[in-house]
Amino acid sequence: MADRYLSFTGTAPGRFLTRRLGLPQPAALERGAFSGGLLHLTAGKTDLDLAPVLARTGLGPDDTGRPAAVVLDATGVRDVDALAEVHAALHPVVRSVATSGRVVVLGTPPDPADHHQAAAQQALEGFTRSLGKEIGRGRTVNLVRLADAARADATESTLRFLLSPASAYVSGQVVEVGPASGTAAPDDWELPLAGRTALVTGAARGIGAAVAHTLAGQGAQVVVLDVPQAEDEARRAAERLGGTALALDITAADAGERIAAAVPGGIDVLVHNAGITRDRRLANMPADRWSSVLDVNLASVLRTTDALLAAGAVNRGGRIVATASIAGLAGNAGQTNYGASKAGIVGLVRSLAPRALAGHGVTVNAVAPGFIETRMTAAVPLFIREAGRRMNSLAQGGLPVDVAQTSAWLAHPASGAVNGQVVRVCGQSLLGA
Repeated sequence: MADRYLSFTGTAPGRFLTRRLGLPQPAALERGAFSGGLLHLTAGKTDLDLAPVLARTGLGPDDTGRPAAVVLDATGVRDVDALAEVHAALHPVVRSVATSGRVVVLGTPPDPADHHQAAAQQALEGFTRSLGKEIGRGRTVNLVRLADAARADATESTLRFLLSPASAYVSGQVVEVGPASGTAAPDDWELPLAGRTALVTGAARGIGAAVAHTLAGQGAQVVVLDVPQAEDEARRAAERLGGTALALDITAADAGERIAAAVPGGIDVLVHNAGITRDRRLANMPADRWSSVLDVNLASVLRTTDALLAAGAVNRGGRIVATASIAGLAGNAGQTNYGASKAGIVGLVRSLAPRALAGHGVTVNAVAPGFIETRMTAAVPLFIREAGRRMNSLAQGGLPVDVAQTSAWLAHPASGAVNGQVVRVCGQSLLGA
C-alpha cells in the first residue's frame, strides 16, 4: 500500500501544512545512486589508514560543500577531552550533509582495562544514536567499532554498505568489525556472489523474495525454499531468478538433511527468513498458537542450522543470516510468541557466531526488521500502520529491498569480519532504540 502521507509531504502545500502543525516531515529515501562526494574527518590521534578503502567506495572527495557522506575516524578518542574533537569535527558540517546522506563514525570497542577509554568510546554510541534522531532529511548515522583499529581493510564491505543507498533504512546502529579472518575481496564487487549458492527460506513472496532477488542480482545461484502449499509460487520466483525451487516444510524433523541432499555442492549463503505470526494477547493465546510460532520462527532455525553445520553442508567461508525483529528487541503487545521467537534468534546468533567461525569458518549474523511495507503490514489497521511508519527517525516504513540489501551485505564474501551482529533495519525505530 502506498504511503500517501509521504507523498503529500513531498508537495509544497504538504510541506507547509505539516511544518505549521509540527507533524513529521519524512524525506523520500534515495535507493538509487548518490550525487556528491565524501568528507573524511578525524578526532583524536589515529593510525588508521582509511584513504585506500574510502577511495574504493566510489565516492570521491567532496568539493561542493554538500557531501553525500561524512566519515569521522574517532578510533583515537581515548578520553573526555578527545570527545571535544568529535564535536569540533561534525558541528560545522552536519547541516550541510545532502538529503539522504550518510554519517559514519568509526570507533573501537570499549576497553575493560581502561575505564577512561571505555567511557569515551561508549559515549560515541550515545552520540551516534542521538545524532541519528535529530539529523533529519532522510540522512542516516551509524557507528562502526573496529576490534583491530589498524586494519582498515576489514571495514571495506561495511563501509561500502553504510556509505551507499543500499543502507537507506539502517540508522542508529552499532556494528562491530572483528578480525578479518575468512574475509575475501571478490574479483568483482558488482557480482560478489558469482559462483556461490544461496538458499533462502520463505522466499516465494515478501521479504524472502526480495532477498532472493538481491542475492541473485549479485551473482548467486539461488535456491528458493518455501512450504509445499507455495510450491507453484516458489517455482515461478526461481524461474525468474534462474535458480531452483525447493518445496519443504522447514519444521520437518529431517528438513536439514533434505536441504543438504538438495544442494550437493553445499551452501555458501543460508538465509533463515521463513516466519509466521499468530498474534493474540497471552491471556487469550491457546498453546497451539504459541507452539506454531516458536516452531517455525525459532526451533526450525536451530534444527536446520545444527544439521547443516554438522553435515558440512555450509561451505567454509559461508554466511548464515537469520531474521530477527524489533519485536524481539523491544517487545510488542499481542506478540509474546513472536517476540520470544525473534529474541531467541538473537540469542542463537550471539552464542553460535564465535563457535561457527572457529569450527566451520562460517559467520552468523541477523537482521531485525522494523515496519516494512509488505502485504502483511498493509492489512494492519490504519492508525496502527501510521504509527508504525512514523515512529522512527526516518518517519516512514522501510521496503523489503532494505532488508534484502542488509542481508546481502552480511552475506558478502568480504564481510568475514562481521560476525555475531544483530542489525536493525528499522529506520532507527523509536521503540527500544
